[in-house]
Amino acid sequence: MSEKTIKTDALIIGASASGLMCAIEAGKRGRKVVVLDHANRAGKKILMSGGGRCNFTNYNICADNYISHNPHFCKSALSRYTQWDFISMVAEHKIPYHEKDHGQLFCDDSAKDILNMLLAECEKVGVKIRLKCEIKLIDKADDFFLTETSSGNFKSESLVIASGGLSIPKMCASPLGYKVAEQFGHHIWPTQAGLVPFTLQPHDKEKLSELSGVSVDSIVSNERTSFRENILFTHRGLSGPAILQISSYWQPGEAITINLLPDTDVAKLIKERQQKQPNLKLKTVLSELLPKRILPAIFSIEDMDKPLQELSQARINELAAQLHQWQIKPNATEGYRTAEVTLGGVDCDELSSKTMESSKAAGLYFIGEVVDVTGWLGGYNFQWAWSSGWCAGQVV
Repeated sequence: MSEKTIKTDALIIGASASGLMCAIEAGKRGRKVVVLDHANRAGKKILMSGGGRCNFTNYNICADNYISHNPHFCKSALSRYTQWDFISMVAEHKIPYHEKDHGQLFCDDSAKDILNMLLAECEKVGVKIRLKCEIKLIDKADDFFLTETSSGNFKSESLVIASGGLSIPKMCASPLGYKVAEQFGHHIWPTQAGLVPFTLQPHDKEKLSELSGVSVDSIVSNERTSFRENILFTHRGLSGPAILQISSYWQPGEAITINLLPDTDVAKLIKERQQKQPNLKLKTVLSELLPKRILPAIFSIEDMDKPLQELSQARINELAAQLHQWQIKPNATEGYRTAEVTLGGVDCDELSSKTMESSKAAGLYFIGEVVDVTGWLGGYNFQWAWSSGWCAGQVV
């Protein structure tokens, strides 16, 4: 062992949400903790999340809000360190926050408040953070992990991988965590972009290009699940909360179904208006319900200009179905470039649900996004980071 080797109890790779939480908890136990990150700033993904206001958790956390090949795995961590525990920490630091739709909690001011809170807690318990640090080699000898980096060599009893997934490469995303897992014999479930906008087939892109910026409250579904929130038409395709949510459940080649008017029985409405105002054109009725720009993308000019009295009941039902069951087959997703999370990752069946420790190598832990646990949009992924980091922090 080199004289320059730094001895520490726990070495955490990744100054991420989960990594910082783990460091805080280990530090509280009097453990000597060092956190390494190859970025030039800790918590970069925290800073850009939630439009810069950090959707740090959700009032309504349960295992059903997560995707995993082992759907029960996340239950232990989420119950041991809950959203209420993290909210208490936020309150202790007097960070103002507010609730948006569906129980989502955001900072009133800035995501910097959350990061500064975590860094302050790290400093309080003596955690050392080293940035711009490249990992060159990881090995295990006897009961210690030996980690060679651009900032020196480290010898640690525990090694925690909190390096995140592949989403948003400009935030210094890295496959390092998966490589370490594979090095120690772990199975990795195939990764793909999650919570990500769709691109469209050429014919749909041309047809919908004029709708860029239009947002509509909709139900978006496939054969497995559905979400009700806004969809947003963009110059590249489809985005908005409902689209991001369904993207994590979408398979290439699959169509999605969009109900543009979930609170309106369109067929019944047209029939009623037909009886009262038979000369009214269809586009007049529908433009009261939807942004006018959407109609030409769904209906022909001939249909829109028809007086209601010329529509048969069968045709009314067909027109209503076009709005309630509008089918689009995405070309692809925008990929990791704009994805908020990475689906797949380290197989949960090879980790302890209580401590996040590897069953392949004692003293090795995986937490946060690198694990095959992916939350919905709305603060769920941050809560998984806090909970999994906290659990590992109790034992490393």
